[in-house]
Amino acid sequence: MALLKEHAQSAASQSISDVWPSLLGVVPFGLITGAAGVSAGLSVLQTMASSVVLFAGAAQLAAYQLMDSGSPMLVVVLTVAVVNLRYLMYSASLAPLLADWKRTWKVVGAYIMVDQLYALSLHRFREERFSSPLPRWAYYITGSALTWVVWQGAVWVGAWLGAKVPPSWSLDFAIPLSFMAMVFASIRDRPTAAAALVGGLAAMFAATLPYNLGLIVASLAGIVAGMWLERSRSA
Repeated sequence: MALLKEHAQSAASQSISDVWPSLLGVVPFGLITGAAGVSAGLSVLQTMASSVVLFAGAAQLAAYQLMDSGSPMLVVVLTVAVVNLRYLMYSASLAPLLADWKRTWKVVGAYIMVDQLYALSLHRFREERFSSPLPRWAYYITGSALTWVVWQGAVWVGAWLGAKVPPSWSLDFAIPLSFMAMVFASIRDRPTAAAALVGGLAAMFAATLPYNLGLIVASLAGIVAGMWLERSRSA
């Protein structure tokens, strides 16, 4: 038991070491997201509440953009669901490695999952020192919780500052700028490049659809293109 706890502490330290560089990008992204929420007409409290419930930067920005344009709530909910579809793929790839986790661990892990920790965990959990559930949980929850705290803090600061900005200082540019930064940073291979290209082209041609439905169409088109190329490459 003592050795297992020692492995868990080591895993937690490793998680902090692995995740902290990504926090340098989380902070400005969170600031922009908080400001975008206020720009969309939400109060600071409402922006924080939505951030705690969703805990998904891309989905939050999409929701704020749709709310700002007066889209129906059903469209907002569907868009958030589509943008977050990647978490289904994340969960499917991690499931074999987390089969021995307790049910409570799985529920908390599902809520607190972030892109960075998914990629890091997928890499680390194949190492011998992460062969038991406790070190894996310590690694996963430490990095994810740290990211959650930093993200919520950045969103709060961004929302608070955004509420102080005069209405004449439009913050609308923050949303497309943030999405562009996320897309460029996520392109690592041909499938992700195809998803970005097809999604971008679809967004351009579907921009005139009512209620910003072009965003849903573009998201689905990008996902289908990326998955098709990924399957073609692995076949």
